[in-house]
Amino acid sequence: MPLGEGPGRDGERGMMTADLNGVRFILAFSDEQALARYALARDEFHREWTYQTVLGSRLLDVAVPAAGTACGVALDCADGPDGAVFPPVRGIVPDECVVDDDWSGRGDR
Repeated sequence: MPLGEGPGRDGERGMMTADLNGVRFILAFSDEQALARYALARDEFHREWTYQTVLGSRLLDVAVPAAGTACGVALDCADGPDGAVFPPVRGIVPDECVVDDDWSGRGDR
């Protein structure tokens, strides 16, 4: 999981996120190569990328609720159909973090 540029709420660097249709997604990568593909796709492969290794279950059970807003996880988001999106819906994130049950993740919301 790459760390963002600025400090988080506790003064440490926070997780890198992206917002889509009012929902925040934590950007996560399955390995260094997937992060490198993301950096290349953003034309930012020359800069240093600080990252932290985190278990996926910890992202969903701890980091998502700590976001303080509707939040899911985007895994390997530069890999097209090989990537995965874990939206903030029942069965994916803790119940207290679920967006209304009819959220579909489509661009029309």
